Amino acid sequence: QVELLESGGGLVQAGGSLRLSCVLSGRISSLNVMGWYRQAPGKQRESVAAFGSGGITDYADSVKGRFTISRDNTRNAVYLQMNSLKPEDTAVYYCNARDVLRALHYWGRGTQVTVSS
Repeated sequence: QVELLESGGGLVQAGGSLRLSCVLSGRISSLNVMGWYRQAPGKQRESVAAFGSGGITDYADSVKGRFTISRDNTRNAVYLQMNSLKPEDTAVYYCNARDVLRALHYWGRGTQVTVSS
């Protein structure tokens, strides 16, 4: 059974920083993508950043230059360093793991990030 556990959300003022962490328990295929999505009230869930097992990263245009995704395969963990936060970054952030070989997605329960102006 695969589970994802996020931590690190909270309340921060605009311009501040937060670091999200996500640890995966269980097993997925070695061909995988781990990343972060977010969902603001009244909006659809959107991809924020992704880190493939091959080392390729991808970012939403809205966070490029401000957010950095990293992963530690020895800990089955993925991180999201968020700098220069803006009120529009306020959302619930979800960790996602995609098992490419099995075409399966796994989700964490989410962690709230609130940026005050």
